[in-house]
Amino acid sequence: MSGLHYDELNIHCPLPSMQKGLLTQSQIWQYAKASGDSNPIHIDDSAAKNAGLDGTIAHGMLVMGLLGEMISTWAGIQNIKTYRVRFKGVAKPGDILTSRGEIVKKYVSGNDKIIECKVLVENQRKEIIVDGSAAIRCQD
Repeated sequence: MSGLHYDELNIHCPLPSMQKGLLTQSQIWQYAKASGDSNPIHIDDSAAKNAGLDGTIAHGMLVMGLLGEMISTWAGIQNIKTYRVRFKGVAKPGDILTSRGEIVKKYVSGNDKIIECKVLVENQRKEIIVDGSAAIRCQD
């Protein structure tokens, strides 16, 4: 169990944010190789431009993973009951991505004390790339 104590957490309390340095094309290539997703918009600048983009973009699941890392580092992966996201923008090489969130609801479900959090990833221009929610099981 994490050290999250239900009675010590309040609605509107921010989660610890996590910033990832410059997103590089090399990281995107590595993710493409590891995931098996070699869609040209991720790995070929001219193909991305032909598709109407300014250049290559990161995989949505790569950005979702960064947000999941922030949540699991704070709460402990074993305490995550649900994690949902919506893809709202694109992350590009050179972006600095920051994951953040806040507690929006507290409730008891059976024997579990739950907090619900609103979470998001934004770039250095404060553009939201991913937003969503997570429900976290807490200690007494």
